[in-house]
Parts: sequence; structure tokens; C-alpha cells
Amino acid sequence: MPAAIPPSLLGSLASYPSLHLTPHVGTEFPSPNTQLSSLLSAQNSDELIRDLATLVSHRGVVFFRAQDITLEQQKQLALRLGKLTGRPETSSLHRHPVSENTPELGSDTSVISSQMGIARAGFRKNQRASTGWHADITFEPVPSDYAILKMHTLPEVGGDTLWASGYEAYDRLSPALARFLEGLTAEHDGNFFHKVAKQDGRDIITERGAPENTGTDLRAVHPVIRTHPVTGYKTLFVNRSFTKRILELTEDESANMLDYLARHVAENHDLQVRFRWEKDSVAIWDNRATFHTATNDYDATELRQGNRVVGLGERPYFDPKSKSRREVLGIQTAETLYS
Repeated sequence: MPAAIPPSLLGSLASYPSLHLTPHVGTEFPSPNTQLSSLLSAQNSDELIRDLATLVSHRGVVFFRAQDITLEQQKQLALRLGKLTGRPETSSLHRHPVSENTPELGSDTSVISSQMGIARAGFRKNQRASTGWHADITFEPVPSDYAILKMHTLPEVGGDTLWASGYEAYDRLSPALARFLEGLTAEHDGNFFHKVAKQDGRDIITERGAPENTGTDLRAVHPVIRTHPVTGYKTLFVNRSFTKRILELTEDESANMLDYLARHVAENHDLQVRFRWEKDSVAIWDNRATFHTATNDYDATELRQGNRVVGLGERPYFDPKSKSRREVLGIQTAETLYS
């Protein structure tokens, strides 16, 4: 039986039925009567959305079923989640480098589709499913805070998405390795999107939602361990899709360390949650503290498609005084496990 959520974490959302799907990541509001569109128009809307953002930041990803939220409301929600939790005023919605600027969607909407667009970028036939783990747009100097995906078309069976907790990934490191990684920096590279744009006969979008996210070179340097600005927790912030090099290490040392950290996320199934989509399900996740990957296990002739909106947050940073999630919550720490 999934655990109930402590009221102190829910705040003003405590009156809505909800449950944790795993101890470390993933919370669901299973009732279709809990509508995000209603939260947006409620009299205490700011309070509800601030508490929702805080819940997402603590739990990594939050799910809703049978939602009537429109795309414009989805964009509004993504903006308010960040604004109400301290997002810089210069950060807006992300315009993905290969998003298509259509009258129906706008360039600040990414179509997540099995047959087109960014979901197919970097996908190779016969690759291992574990190679798909990533956090969104970490190649940007100002990467994502909150992302919202609403799925409208699904295969008959399959196409689940998995999320993993960056907090728990950090807490599973030995104290010696965690201390070693703190203060190191890594380069994230998304320049493979140039190939996708060329295939589609378009140019890379050069103005992407924040003053820092401009130009055609899709690279940025971020701390390997970052501090989350909402929770204050330490979280692992490298991923297999975009992180190419730990700058303070030799190439061989970096490659071996990044491979270990990628396997650390992908192979620890007890820091992951798997979500089975239904039509009009919505997932809201925090890219600062999670990784995710789609499951391409369905017939290639079937369409899996939805609309994703991605908010931009702040430049990632590491505060040496920050603490881990387990340390703050009083859960057994890695230091205890390895002593």
C-alpha cells in the first residue's frame, strides 16, 4: 500500500487525495476531481501553486490523471510554479533549439512524439534502454526548473516513463566519493540537436527563454553536485545524455566516473518510479533533482505523443553548507551505511 503524504509537506493541498508511489520519488493525485485548471483559478491560487511547486521539488515528480488543462493553462502553470518559488525574473519558458514555432503551439511548446521532434534526437536503433536517462536541457547555462508534460495519444500498451531521484542518488554515494565530487564541474553538450534541425530543414532557435541561453553553441558548465534552491538539498547533477566531461579530471578519469554515475542512477531501481500513462495524464517534475527516461517498448507503428512545457530556473550552484535529504529528514545516511 503506497504511503500517505505527511500534511506538513502538502500544505494547502492537504484536502486533495494523494499518495506517495515510492519512499523517495513520485507522488500521485489519483482522483480526476483534482484538476490543475481549478488550482489555477482558485481564490487561493498562489498558495496552492506554491505548495504544489514545493511538493514537486521535494518529491521530484507529481502525477495527475484525466486532466482538462489546456496548453495555455499548462504554460501559465509552468511560469507560476517557478515565479512563486523564487525563479529569477529574467527566466521564462524555454524555447527548445529544435522546437517548431507553429500558430497552434508556439515555440515554447515541445512536441514529445515517437515519430518526430526532440524525442527521437540521439536515439539509436538497438541501444540499451538505460542510455536514455537525462534531465531536460542541461546544456543551457540556465537550465530547467519545472517541466509539465500532458500526454494525449498513447500506444495500446507500453510507453511508460521512469523518473529517478537526484537526492537519493547523492545519498547513495559513499561519503568519500560525495566529498570528492563536491566542487567539481562538468560540461553539458546538446550540439547534436544541430543535426536534428538540419534534418528538418530548420535553423537552431538562438533565443531560448533567458538572456544567458542564446546563440548556436549548445554547451554549458555546471557543478557535478548542485544545491536545490527550494529544498536546500544536495543532488547529483550529471546525466548520460548531455554530460560529456568532468573538467577537473583527465579524459579517462572523467569517462569512467561519468559511466559509474550514469549506472548508479540507471541500475538502482529503488530510487526510481515508473509511471503508466493514461490519456490526458499530466506529470510535473523538477529537472534540478530528477532524471527521467521514456520506455520505447511499443510497436513502432503506434503513436505516442504529448505536449511538454519547460520552465527555466537559475544558474546551478553548489553551497558547501547545504545538506543531503537523508540528513535533513533523519533517514539513515550513507555515512552510517559505510562506517
